[in-house]
Amino acid sequence: MKEPMITGVGISDFGRFPDLTEEVLAQVAILAALKDAGLSIGDVQAFYCGNALGGHLPGQRALREMRTGGEAVYNVDNACSSGATALNLALQALRAGQYETVIVFGMDHLSGLGGGALPLNERDWNNRRGMIMPALYAMRAKRYMHDHGIGANALADVSVKNRRHGMLNPIAKFCREVTREEVLSSRMVADPLTLLECCPSVVDGAAALVLSTRPSQGTAKPVHVLASVVQSGIFETHQVDMTEAEITRRAARLAYDQAGMGPGDLHLVEVHDAFAISELLYYEALGLCGRGEAADLLASGATALGGRIPVNPSGGLIAKGHPPGATGVAQIVELCEQLQGRAGRRQVEGARIGLSQVTGGGIWGVDHAACAIHVLTA
Repeated sequence: MKEPMITGVGISDFGRFPDLTEEVLAQVAILAALKDAGLSIGDVQAFYCGNALGGHLPGQRALREMRTGGEAVYNVDNACSSGATALNLALQALRAGQYETVIVFGMDHLSGLGGGALPLNERDWNNRRGMIMPALYAMRAKRYMHDHGIGANALADVSVKNRRHGMLNPIAKFCREVTREEVLSSRMVADPLTLLECCPSVVDGAAALVLSTRPSQGTAKPVHVLASVVQSGIFETHQVDMTEAEITRRAARLAYDQAGMGPGDLHLVEVHDAFAISELLYYEALGLCGRGEAADLLASGATALGGRIPVNPSGGLIAKGHPPGATGVAQIVELCEQLQGRAGRRQVEGARIGLSQVTGGGIWGVDHAACAIHVLTA
């Protein structure tokens, strides 16, 4: 069995582009990935599209004007994990020998939704009662702060760190650097989460990858996928600790086993920091520190650029924004550029192994509906 490699990456700007469509943004990312891989659209045998909010047949719409040859298009909706789930499925097909070269891309266009929290299924019991994402994460933050005796500064400092990283990322068009005081004094969204502790709600973007079992034609070093794991939430039949991030902990354990390593082997991490509290919870769920130690890890500088284990050197969702279908693929683009030494001013020195983590969905009775974790090396 030939092992698939990521041989090309591409990404659009992430920002507010009301005059563009998600299809145009996807085409920008796909063409960039093909150029990076040294290939043409005719070399691709299948396409995997991650999209959460674009409606029917998003992949076909994006590819319509690109003169493809009628190859298979697989549309994947797994909420915010859509793009990462598409990558997982593409890897399975490549390893089975079904294809030799494929493109994975993710896209979403939030400008057309008018802002506010992401729309959720109104038939869901929790959503009808107002348990939308900001409310849920605010509850998690309150509980975590109570249990571990941390103050509001720790949440604000996640935003300060990630926005400082985002200022070094040229695609993060919505980002600006902030101080702790600015974060704490910004408008309250859901106590204790302020506006600047939440990812921007109206950001459009797309990202793409070329994966192949053929020898690379690109100039950058190919990237190997050591682990690709997708897990779903378990229905909760009893009282649970909402600060544990059980699905991420479970997926991380499987990913570490698959990669034959542990959290101490990682050089950088990209996590799903839709809210500042998320990043702290995921430090612990990924094994970067023990329970209740996330605020201390952050305060030590370990998770900042130049620290022991930089987290979200791209700026994360808080700095870049969160077009859900694109996020999981964009995380992989960041890891690839870091592992190839192409990340510019935000380069993590000596990076050889990176991990991405993205969760998806808000439905009653589960921690999250989906979680995808990938471990890469170059």
